[in-house]
Amino acid sequence: MTPDADVTFIGNATVLLRLGTFTVLTDPAFGPAGSRVHLGYGAWTRRRKDPAMAYADLPSLDMVLLSHLHGDHFDRAARRALPSTLPIVTTPQAQRRLRRRDFTATGLPTWDAREWRRDGQLLRVTALPGRHGPGFVDRLLPDVMGSLLEWEVDGEQRLRLYITGDTLYRPHLGEIRERCGEIDAMLIHLGGTRLLGLLLTMDARQGADLTGLIRPRLTLPIHYDDYSVMKSPLSDFLTECDNRSLTSIQVLERGRVASLSPVA
Repeated sequence: MTPDADVTFIGNATVLLRLGTFTVLTDPAFGPAGSRVHLGYGAWTRRRKDPAMAYADLPSLDMVLLSHLHGDHFDRAARRALPSTLPIVTTPQAQRRLRRRDFTATGLPTWDAREWRRDGQLLRVTALPGRHGPGFVDRLLPDVMGSLLEWEVDGEQRLRLYITGDTLYRPHLGEIRERCGEIDAMLIHLGGTRLLGLLLTMDARQGADLTGLIRPRLTLPIHYDDYSVMKSPLSDFLTECDNRSLTSIQVLERGRVASLSPVA
């Protein structure tokens, strides 16, 4: 049987990735619609949509990939459900906080990588740059990272997947393609999250800017309408990309499995 790769969109930034023999969960948030999550400094947001799956519905996991420690990416339901022994790969800042809660966390500085091998397959996770807020505001927010997942089978590159994390668009993100090579697929965090009028995640325009900069073969938008702080609808991003003749976009349906390989 030929190893395959696929993604299941659970909600917000939570996806289930099956890359051959490896199974990875990103940014776990399993609270129901109507639940509130705290974002720090007294700010909070309410969830609008139920996740497509519960943690109990998931297969056995090899790891959790956590872009940063915010309530809409690692909520109370996830904290209660995740075994403390399940490896979490995240930022060094989040690692320190998670270890104080007895979770098994590894923090990756930007451009550092970790590898896992099994049955002739390799999964490499590299931490990529990201900025959650504009200017000095970024220092008040949790550190955030993008991630590059590279999957190999018998020494052959099968997939190079970029997960943006909650970064804003900045031209220096072009270094990702320069250093890492062509990107097969990109899971892009959108939503145009705003607090006190400040943009904290990419809106339609910035998302299209990054898609044009990275030029992935496949762009998969996530993190765009699950919480009330998200102000930029997915339709605006799709229109912006269409206006720029960016044709790599595929909309993921919640709860459905979508193939990531082979990527045309």
